[in-house]
Formats: sequence, structure tokens, C-alpha cells
Amino acid sequence: MSDSTSFLSSRRRFLQQTAALSLFYSSRRSFSQLQSQPQMQGMASGMHHDMQAMSQTTSQPRPNAEGATAPMLHVLELPPFVDPLPLPEILRPTASNAKLRITMREIHARIHRDVAPTRMWSYGPTALAPLIEARSGHPLRIEWVNNLPTQHFLPIDHSLHGCGHDIPDVRTIAHLHGARVPSKDDGYPTDWFATGKSRTCHYPLQQDAATLWYHDHAMGLTRLNSYAGLFGMFLIRDQVEDSLHLPSGKYEIPLTLYDRDLTADGQLFYPTSGDPDHPWVPEFAGDAILINGKIRPFLEVEPRLYRFRLLNTANSRFFNLSLDNQQPLTQIGSDQGLLRAPADISHLTFGPAERADLLIDFSHSAGQTIHLRNGGLDILQLRVAKQSSAPASPSVPRSLRTIERIPESDALTTRTITLNEYQDKVGNPMIMLLNRQHWHEPVTETPKLNTTEIWEFVNLTEDTHPMHLHLVRFQLLDRRRFDPFDYLMYKKLRFTADAVPPSPGEAGWKDTIQCPPKSITRIIARFEGYPGKYLYHCHVLEHESNDMMRPFEVIA
Repeated sequence: MSDSTSFLSSRRRFLQQTAALSLFYSSRRSFSQLQSQPQMQGMASGMHHDMQAMSQTTSQPRPNAEGATAPMLHVLELPPFVDPLPLPEILRPTASNAKLRITMREIHARIHRDVAPTRMWSYGPTALAPLIEARSGHPLRIEWVNNLPTQHFLPIDHSLHGCGHDIPDVRTIAHLHGARVPSKDDGYPTDWFATGKSRTCHYPLQQDAATLWYHDHAMGLTRLNSYAGLFGMFLIRDQVEDSLHLPSGKYEIPLTLYDRDLTADGQLFYPTSGDPDHPWVPEFAGDAILINGKIRPFLEVEPRLYRFRLLNTANSRFFNLSLDNQQPLTQIGSDQGLLRAPADISHLTFGPAERADLLIDFSHSAGQTIHLRNGGLDILQLRVAKQSSAPASPSVPRSLRTIERIPESDALTTRTITLNEYQDKVGNPMIMLLNRQHWHEPVTETPKLNTTEIWEFVNLTEDTHPMHLHLVRFQLLDRRRFDPFDYLMYKKLRFTADAVPPSPGEAGWKDTIQCPPKSITRIIARFEGYPGKYLYHCHVLEHESNDMMRPFEVIA
């Protein structure tokens, strides 16, 4: 076994064994609450390292993409909170010009005051892609233009499906995550186009106000293209949201969170297995946590109510967020829009591709400094001014949106999807599958248009998988722990706990759901909108690429 393979194997075991570390650093109240919720037990195995893991991994050089070694950046030695939080350019299409042109290009941007400019890819001129803001019911066309270099600067695994040597190394296709769109405009992984080409997609936007996002979805390259920086936020507004008079303008802050590893000269580093024929790694956890393209920035706020739109674009990392002054967070929305009513939470645990809509009231913190933290590491400093420039601060609405629960009796069928991992002789993961099937095998899920189905995800692995369905929004029914040994050996389903209903923060509309290990996670969805081929997959991008992604086809 090569040194790099040994490193990744031991790193993965370390992450699994110390998965709850970041929770330990949180308040004892938060930790006990998380442990006491059956639906969250085991979820920690999908979380990744925090302060202690950082100190271990930054103390040694690691193999670079070519299999040699490279000195790594000691992220915790950088002074925190020296860079202001960047805010994105906002693109608002108009009725007279409902078309946008978004260009992908290579850029160099500073992720910290004391770090040299980093090479990355972006949908805009800066590390923070434009925020697209549109109205529900107002169709939008976007021309996606690929002006990227013809050579990738991250290590491609040519053994992965769709990554052969006979196709361009650089190829892209944009997926508007959470949008209800025709199949041809969904960003199907095999619809990629190469450098120098473009593709125009039509987005009807016949859906409620929500926090969506756009990102690359090219077959076999999503993990690398996203890591390079190809993602951005997309907000849909509607009249229901308008009527609530939530904080807006400079009091509504988008926060895009992700993690990276960097070499000492400030360049992006993505690890490999050490096997030149199969460099894929099963997960990624970086030492540097970035928000809006900066490492541990600061934000100046006023003593009033703010709205924060959170998006997790990390390849593999789950975040466990809280405020260091023990102030609760008020969650008002999730992936597919507003909840029925606000929910006060002590911390927010959200996985790759999930979104959260939060309110934070700084009115009682004038002149103070507060920190948003991930586990025990402060990642954003909030500097509260002594007084507000606005005459009055809006209040938190008591109710938000009408959400009708879908009765289980509406479902025409229940589909069982197993989440599988296969390992080599020494226990290293080699491939991830859904229902033990590869991407290229025939379609087995064929829901009929405008019908309702229950999908149950049976997790037989040690990880929490954030499962995402294209086209549809869905509701979480429940999670229930079971014995995987009995299931695998005797085809017997033996539950080990009662079913746990959704928490208030998960009781709204979702498009990505956390599926903890040793649990069956049930969702219910109505397949409305359009017929055609779509896909469902784990949104840990390393899992998706090898080969935890399957097509489904909506039949008219």
C-alpha cells in the first residue's frame, strides 16, 4: 500500500471514529439534545473533523495530485477575522430581458489577506459567483458559456464512468438544483459541453419562493468542477414571501459554506488515493472553512433582525452551526422554501447541498462581538454596531406559509432504495452504489407523471448520505433504525427503535435529505411537472462520482 493510500485510509477511519468531535465542542445542551434525538443518532458518522482534526492534518505534508509531497498551508495559524465577508453581485432579470449570460472562467482570487491569490474556476469574475434573483412564475433563460481552459488543474480519475481518455478533460453542464424544469434543461450529466461551447437552458420557475443554487453536474467531474469553484446561489421570490416583510436588502445576507485544502503557496489541493489508475478518494474534508470565498471573515451588523440564507456547497462536509453566546437560531426555511412556522434551534446540522433560511436578532447585542461557529471553531465574526441606521426592525412572523402534509394513502407505490458501499481487502471503499446498480444500468424507477410515491432509503453503510432527487420536492415522513446484519444475512427487516417524525426544521419541503446509517429514511413525493429522464444521487460528491447516482424516468 502506498503512503498516500495508507494516509487516506487512516484519515477516513479517524474521521469515522471522531465524527462527533465537533459536537463535543458545542454547548453541552446542544450535544445532549442531538444525542437524544433518534433520527440524529448515527448522523455524526457523516460529519467531518473540526479543530482537533485540523491540528493533526496540517502538521504533516500530504501527497499532491502527482503522488509526490507538497507543504500544506497551516490554516489555524492564519489570523482570523481580518477580511470582510464578500457579498455577491445580484443579477435580476427583467420582464423585458428575461435572459442571462453566465460565463465560466478561470480566475485568481485571495481567500485570505495573508495568502497568495488562489487559482480557481468561477461563474463570475470573482470567487463568489453572482446571486441570481428571480420571481416565481416568471420564466428565465440562461446561456451557460464555457470559457474554461482545456486542461484541468485537479486530478481526474479516468477510470470513473464518463471520464474516459477519449473525451475532453474539461467539460461542464449547469444544474439548477431544486428547480422544476424539463429534462432537457435539467443539466443531465451526459449533456456536457466542452470549452468554447455554450448551452441555453429554459427555467419556467413555476414554484414557490425558495433558496436554490446552481452548480456543475458533468459526468464524473462534478466533484472536481465544484471543488474548483463552479457553484452559485439562486433565489426565487413570490408574493407570499413578500407579504411577510422579512429582513431584506442589506439585512438579508447570503452565506455559502464549504471547505478546502491549500498548499503553502495558497493553491487548491485535492487528494488522491495514491493509485495512478484509480486516484478517486471516498470523501474529502478540508482544513480551511470558507464563507463566500474567504477563510473566517467578519461581518458588521446592526442591532436588529437579520435574515441569513445558508447554502452548503462542500464536497463531503456536514456543518454543525451555532452562536457562541448560546443565542438560538430561528429557522424559517429549508431547501424548498419557507416552513409552516418559525422554529428556534440551538444549532443547525446541515449536509452537502442542503439550504437553511435563518433569522438572527442582534437587537440585544449592541456593541458586542458574536461568532458563528462550526462545532468548536469560530468561522464568522459578527460585529454588532452600537445603534441601527434603520428606524425599526421587523418582527419574526408567527406563521409563514401553508404546507399541507401529503397523506401516505396518496402513494401509488413504495420504492426501496438500498445505499451500498463495497470495500477492498484492507477495508478501503472502492465503489458506492444504489440498489447495487451502476449508473449505466437500465432505469428501474419509472414513476408516472402527476402520481405520488414513497421512497425509502435503506442505509447499509457507515456514512450519512444526503440524498437528492432532481425535478421534485418532497416531504420527510420519518426515520427508523434497523439491524443491517439481519437485513443483509437473512433478508429480514428488524427495527431497533420507533419511527421518528421530522424535526420542525425538516417538516417543510425538501429536495435533499440526510439518511443516517443503520436507518431507513422515508420520503413522499409527487412527480409533477414534466416527463422525461432525471436522476437521484448522494450529494457527497465523491460518492456520486463512483457510482452512487442513478437515473429515473417520469412516464407520461
